[in-house]
Amino acid sequence: MKLRKLTLALATVLGSSLPSAAFALDLYVDTKTEQIYAKPGPGRVHIGSFVREEDAATKTAGKTSKTADAPMENSDSRVAERAAGKTDPAELMAARRDIEMKAKMREARLVSDLASLEERVKQTEKTKMKYGPGYHFESADGNFTAEINGRLQADSQYNITNDVLPPAATDRPYELNSGVNLRRARLGVEGTMYKRWGYKFEYDFSRGNGSVTAGITDAFIRYDFNNPLSIKVGSFKEPFSLEEATSNRFLTFIERHMSPNTFLDNPNVYKTGIGVNYAVPRWQTGISFQTEPIGSSNSGTSVNPNGNNSRSNGAGDTSWEGVGRITGRPWMESETKFWHVGVSAAYTRVNTQYMGNGDFANGGMSFASFPGANVDRTNVLNTGNLSFGNKNDPNSRQLESYRRWGAETALVYGPFSAQAEYLRTDVHGRGYSGDAMYGFYGYLSYFLTGESRVYHVKNGAWNRLKPFQDFQLNGPGWGAWEIAAGYDYMNMNDGVLRGGKANLIRFGLNWYPHSHIRVMTNYVHVLDINTAGVADRRSAGFNNANLDMWLTRFQVDF
Repeated sequence: MKLRKLTLALATVLGSSLPSAAFALDLYVDTKTEQIYAKPGPGRVHIGSFVREEDAATKTAGKTSKTADAPMENSDSRVAERAAGKTDPAELMAARRDIEMKAKMREARLVSDLASLEERVKQTEKTKMKYGPGYHFESADGNFTAEINGRLQADSQYNITNDVLPPAATDRPYELNSGVNLRRARLGVEGTMYKRWGYKFEYDFSRGNGSVTAGITDAFIRYDFNNPLSIKVGSFKEPFSLEEATSNRFLTFIERHMSPNTFLDNPNVYKTGIGVNYAVPRWQTGISFQTEPIGSSNSGTSVNPNGNNSRSNGAGDTSWEGVGRITGRPWMESETKFWHVGVSAAYTRVNTQYMGNGDFANGGMSFASFPGANVDRTNVLNTGNLSFGNKNDPNSRQLESYRRWGAETALVYGPFSAQAEYLRTDVHGRGYSGDAMYGFYGYLSYFLTGESRVYHVKNGAWNRLKPFQDFQLNGPGWGAWEIAAGYDYMNMNDGVLRGGKANLIRFGLNWYPHSHIRVMTNYVHVLDINTAGVADRRSAGFNNANLDMWLTRFQVDF
């Protein structure tokens, strides 16, 4: 701000000297910077020429001004020129007052222009930008903030063993394919308005599937009543399950376990509605009332990727659900030594459409799962649509609602941690009487470099890990290293339900060279797959399959 101070100082000096102007002083103003100069130059406009008081008095004694014949642009100079040939004291006094008045007016204009310039400078200072690690913008009064964030996850899958049944004559081979894909490629913005209003919008370019809106994940506005209590409206995750509440950026394994994937991720966990959250360091609760996810009028809804569309006649009514989760840390010695427990529950109403003759049109619900991998997204376990047939046929089935339950626990003791969950879904409707699907998992994790898992109080889940020392090629830092091993089980057979069942073990090695960069590798060995009696022929082809997979992920987020 040196230039601004120099300009203000010059204005002060000019203001004090203008009443006793001198012919020898020519001033110029730069039209862009509004700074004052004593010499002409590019972009500078002549303000005027001024005469000293004693010179003017000398001219009144009879001397002829040498500059009288020169053209004068400034009105003050013309007044001084007329006064130079006068001897009447009254006329001289009037001319002097005229010069002084015009000089003060010019001074006032200069001060006003400088004030305007200073205000424009202040306006530019109202927005601050910083990087750390995302791009963060903030107004000077703190009322508005915005932060650009994103993530990129590049995954690979190599199937070491892939022994399955031979395909039917009209089917493709029953196998899992090796390959590489972008698991997630997200870009978003979040921030606050007037300090208490928050917002978030995120788009996943890997989720579009031909529909522009299908890639939207979070899109909500939130109001914070105080630190622990908030309410939000829009599209957001269901408050259900520890592993689902944890961002995929902070998972221990590359993919979530089979039960969260089957009951939450695969049907689309981002749904539209209203939610309330209350969180303090020792406990947290979240409840929501939600309907279908954001999507075009002909895209699948939350309850059924095979149909049950909404917002257009004959496409199916919008489903709705109520969801709740409560968690706490009953034992807590510190942020690196604590025990976490929690429960979740949800009720979802399912709608189905029939044609005029009573034949099934769309709607219902299907549950599907793949064991521990996502590059090849073949549904190894699959119930098929649970609503089918003519509604007047007593052998037809119609899923009307389903209820989900979850119990979770986790222990952190320094670099060691353990986590386990049990999830269950009961289905109800014509032809169903609470038939259940369930799954559970458990795993252990240990940081070889001594770090501890980080807890996210607001979500009651895991947060970003920061290595004690970032990786440096020529330095002492090696980042953070974590090893993990776990067991995963899923059973989708009960009563008339036939989706199959499977169990597996997995091992993981994770490297955190930086808090925002991860390199992960998993080995998955499927212990058993039983898909006998599953209606979907492709899923049935994986009965007793022998599967071993090696997975990798490179992840960066900001």
